[in-house]
Amino acid sequence: MDLEQQIRRLEEEIKRTPYNKATEHHIGLLKAKLARLREELERRRAKKGKGQQYAIKKEGDATVVLVGFPSVGKSTLLNALTGAKSDVGDYDFTTLKPVPGMLEYKGAKIQIVDIPGIIEGASKGRGRGREVLAMVRNADMILIVVDVFNLHQIDIIKKELYEAGIRLNQKPPEVIIKKKDRGGIKITSTVPLSLDERTIVEVLKENRIHNADVLIREDVTIDRLIDAILGNRVYVPSLTVVNKIDLYEPENIPEDAIPISAEKRINLDLLVEKIYEKLEFIRIYLRPPGGKPDFDEPLIMRRGATVADVCRKLHRGMLENFRYAKVWGKSVKFDGQRVGLDHVLEDEDILTIYA
Repeated sequence: MDLEQQIRRLEEEIKRTPYNKATEHHIGLLKAKLARLREELERRRAKKGKGQQYAIKKEGDATVVLVGFPSVGKSTLLNALTGAKSDVGDYDFTTLKPVPGMLEYKGAKIQIVDIPGIIEGASKGRGRGREVLAMVRNADMILIVVDVFNLHQIDIIKKELYEAGIRLNQKPPEVIIKKKDRGGIKITSTVPLSLDERTIVEVLKENRIHNADVLIREDVTIDRLIDAILGNRVYVPSLTVVNKIDLYEPENIPEDAIPISAEKRINLDLLVEKIYEKLEFIRIYLRPPGGKPDFDEPLIMRRGATVADVCRKLHRGMLENFRYAKVWGKSVKFDGQRVGLDHVLEDEDILTIYA
């Protein structure tokens, strides 16, 4: 039995098995084995290296990728937001390669990229899906685009992204695994766990981890535990937009989706504001030593950025020659506080770097 047959058999068995406390251990092992086989299959496919490769040259302060089925209006939306010239047509697969545009808002430069449409089965390779989804993994944010006539596509797209190892609007699991040469598996948790220790150990062993210290800081599910073990998932913020509301207004638009019309420019201002908020930008005002801060052109960073991140963005040599920095603002206890590279900045902080 080849890998693909084994994967299909495991998928069917998981679907057939009702999930409850009695079957939790069994399903956990099935999912762990399934994840391992999928990883092995992807490694084999990667070695073959067949197919057209897509790539995005990231520019600006963040990159947002438009993901959706063909003919839902992604190209029209890109053109409306950025003034780009992505081809628009009344037929499927108008966009055959990535088309970027730049949106400027509140001082931030946001790169919006229209990519080839995906279809159901994309994560398994249908319609060059693997190549397209590999490109999505590098995005700072994903904008899922559907039209009012195909709301069911939202769940399909989210499933394909999940199968490709892309986790939407999630934080990485708080699980630290330190492998060692001997001594077996030792599990320490800081919270009560729903999973029993036997299941956790067997899932680790299924993924060839037989000796390790494991620290768990959240009540993980089987899926989150497997994600932590594999360590190759990406965690990306996401918004969903429902396009073409000028043609039809369905009653069952999800509450967290933004209804728009790219062609008629309905709700585009709201969408841009939501994109800006979701990217969690902060503004840093740079102040030269002995000078005044530049309030006209803030440096745009993402929440959680450190002084080191600012140095990297300004100039690679600045990090190498860094001595210390001073900060005025919400992130320090007093104005002009001296800080190091690992200091986390807040919105509207004033920063002076001494190099």
